[in-house]
Parts: sequence; C-alpha cells; structure tokens
Amino acid sequence: MKPPEEVKLNREEGEALIERIKASNLRSEDQGLLVKLIGVYFWLTLALQETKIRLKRLKVALFGEGRKKSKPPGGSRGGIAAGAGANPAPPEPPLTSSAAKPSEEEASAERRRGHGRWGAEAYPGAEQVICRHDMLAAGQGCPACGRGTLYPLPAGIEIRIDGNALLTAVRYALERLRCSACGQVFTAPLPARAGEEKYTARARAVLALSRYSLGVPFYRLEGFQVLVADATQWDQAERVADCAYPVFEQMKYLAAQSEVIFQDDTHTRILALIKENRTAVESGQAEPRPGMYSTGLVARAGERTICLYFAGRAHAGENLDKVLALREPERGPPIVMSDALAVNTLDDEAAIIRSPCLAHGRRKFTEIEDVFPAECQRVIDDLDTVFAHEATTRQAGLMAAERLAYHQTHSGPIMAKLKTWLESQLNERRVEPNSSLGKAFQYLLNHWHPLTQFLRVPGAPLDNNTVEVRFVDPKPNQKQVWGMGPELRKGNDLWLENLILV
Repeated sequence: MKPPEEVKLNREEGEALIERIKASNLRSEDQGLLVKLIGVYFWLTLALQETKIRLKRLKVALFGEGRKKSKPPGGSRGGIAAGAGANPAPPEPPLTSSAAKPSEEEASAERRRGHGRWGAEAYPGAEQVICRHDMLAAGQGCPACGRGTLYPLPAGIEIRIDGNALLTAVRYALERLRCSACGQVFTAPLPARAGEEKYTARARAVLALSRYSLGVPFYRLEGFQVLVADATQWDQAERVADCAYPVFEQMKYLAAQSEVIFQDDTHTRILALIKENRTAVESGQAEPRPGMYSTGLVARAGERTICLYFAGRAHAGENLDKVLALREPERGPPIVMSDALAVNTLDDEAAIIRSPCLAHGRRKFTEIEDVFPAECQRVIDDLDTVFAHEATTRQAGLMAAERLAYHQTHSGPIMAKLKTWLESQLNERRVEPNSSLGKAFQYLLNHWHPLTQFLRVPGAPLDNNTVEVRFVDPKPNQKQVWGMGPELRKGNDLWLENLILV
C-alpha cells in the first residue's frame, strides 16, 4: 500500500471545512463523523509536533547541542521567502568623538586568524631573568663585518614553564646546647622569614583556591605532596574566609550602587542543607524549603565588574533584595537583567527597571525551529538583526545615549513590525495557542514591554550572557572583582566560601 498524499490544513481552513460539511446535504451522523475526523487530524498533528520537540530536548539534555550550522553570508537564513522577515545588514552607526572607524588594515588584522599559541604577554607574573652576551655589548664593533657598531634592540623573549608543589614544607633543625653544670638548654632561634605560625597566609590562600577555584577536594590534597589532614585544611580555609568577609560585604555595598545588575540562578547541592532536609523529614518537623540555588550577581561599577556568588536556599530575587537594601536612597532605580522566571522577581519590582533577556526569547524559537521552520525563521531573523545592531554599537564604542538613539532608529521599526506580526498570527488563529509555537509567541508578547527596554532606557542590555558565561567558564583575566558568598555560617546557616580579587 502506497503512503497517502500529505495533507496540510491550518486551523482557519479546518473551521471553514467544518462549516461546509454542516451546510451540506449529508446525514447528521456523517457530518458528526467527519467533524470528529478533522478534530483527530489536528490533535494528531499537534501531538506529533510536541513529541518531536520533547525528543529534541531530551537529545540535547543527554548528548548536548553539538555543533551549530553556520549561517550563510549576508545574515539571511536559507529558505526564507523575500519579505518574510529577512532584514538587510545593519547600517554603520554615525561616527562620534567617542568612536573612530577602523581602517581597512585594522579590520583585516582583526579577521586574521592567529597561530593558537599564547604570547609572552600572557605571563605577566612570570619571573624575569635578563640574559646578556658574555663577550659583546652595545657600542662595540661588529664581530661579523668589522665595519658597524652594535646598538641595543628590544629583548627577545623565551618562556619556560616549570612545576611547583601547591604546598611545600620547610623543616628547621634548631641547634640545642645544654650546660654540663646547670643543665639549662639553649635553642637556636628560628629565622625571621619562618614566621610565628605553622601555616603561612600564602599556604591558607593556596588551600582555599585549590578547593574553591580549582575544585580539588581536601581529601585528595591531603597526602598529595605535603601531609595535611583534610580537617586541618578546612580550618585554614575558614580563616581565609573570615578575614575576607569584610571585603565581600564592601563589594555587596558597591554592587548595590551600580547602574546595571545581571542576575541568574542555577541549582546546587549543599551537604549541610541536604542533611537538614533529611533530619526534618525523619523527625516529623516542618520541612524547610527543599530547593538550593547558586546565584550569580554581576554588577558594573565604573571601570570594574563585581561578581557576587550566593549559595543556599534563597533564590536570585531574594539575594538581589538583600543587596539592593544597601542601595543609597538618592540613587535612581537600577537596570536589572535576568530571564523571566518567577525566582528572579523582587518583593518590590517598582524599585528596579526590569529588563528580561531577549536571547531567552530567541532560544524558545531555536528549540522548535525544526518543527515550525517558516514561523521561527521570521522571528529569529528579526532578532538576529537587532543583535547585529547591538554588535555594531559595541564595535563603534557608542555611549549609552548614542546607543539608545541608534537602536530607536534601526531596531525600533523591526521590533514594531515583529509585534504586529505575532499578534496577527494569534488573532487570526494561524497558530495553535497551546502548542510550543503559540507559547513562544505568547512569551514574547506577555513580556514585550520589559523585553524592549533597550528602546527606551539608556544602557539597558539585550541579553544575560554577562552572568551566564561566568557560571560556565569564568576567566578572571580582566579588570574584575570576584566575590564568592554567602550565608552558611558554622551550624545551619551559610557562610562565605571564597573570595578572589583580580
């Protein structure tokens, strides 16, 4: 039996077909049966689409997203019809005193691929050793030709990488002398560089960094090079946390005064809280909030970026509430960038300018692009053009007011047309509201005003990548201040885990 010919029927065409069936001369039983068959067709179509989407999400969860296909030159996506949302390349922004157009040579140098090796400037903390010629010096005659005079050039750089232990121990053998008459013992003093304590400040810092930055468990480091018990390592790392806590509190105050704050949450596991939950269940007590979160708050404070990390039962909105409680009253509301999840909301949303992540809205369409290619391509292309405008303003170094005017001129019309198209698709019932595509449409429309803050508020960001990349792959090689918080003190509360200053 040959497979039947494919039938494509949208909701509007299906309703029209039902009306024609009801107006026909068929018996009422036949009309009811045909209407039910049409309903089954739409139900199966929707169920198949949602199943494909769930299978894709399961595949991504198990095996990752894999390599994404590169877009064709020009920024348009293949297969989209002209006028269906494809946008031209973003125009160049006007040159101002704060931005200068790069020359063709500079642009070519930026595009040129490197050799993949780190240069000598990547080792700023390396010990410097000056190597001089044994027999030659500047001002002497050339030993090769005998005519010229040698003059100095910039030194050639060679890098050598050596290995050192995380912890090293020094054993001091103190000479002791005893008097043969009175028996008094005289012991040689320790040198001044030995200090008074067994564990130096540098050793404590290495222990804290190895555990909370490198992720080396205490028990694994216990007998690696120098025998230090894991409990002793914990005590020494706790002393680092105790002395760094005032710095963390000052960083929270500075972050509260910033103009833009990025926030995000991820799940974490804290053994002390897991034990609390288990004890509460076994004893029949009121179970505490079971959820555990690791919150990242990234605040732009002048030329530096402050990164605060909190781990505990409080979610991102509650942690941000605590930070903003330190904000000075005369300062205006800060711009807060996050995704649109409820855990990011504050008790007083009126005290901030909420700017949800536009990239999260775009992601809802990339996840279902295989099932709804035409509709998703329209939305993705429009948002890609807006992000291209943002990249142009960043490359040109536009100030906040200039960036706002640029987006209002070039991104505003695109977003206005996109909103009209989304509303028409839902109002004309071209999209099933309960499908994944309809929910993606409704997500954008329900959050449209805060999602488009970049068209009204100077400095409002478009995406939340600033904090998300620090959860995945933090690189403290820029002008940043990193703070690891929070609230788990001895016992059942949370305490400061780690703090790194760069």
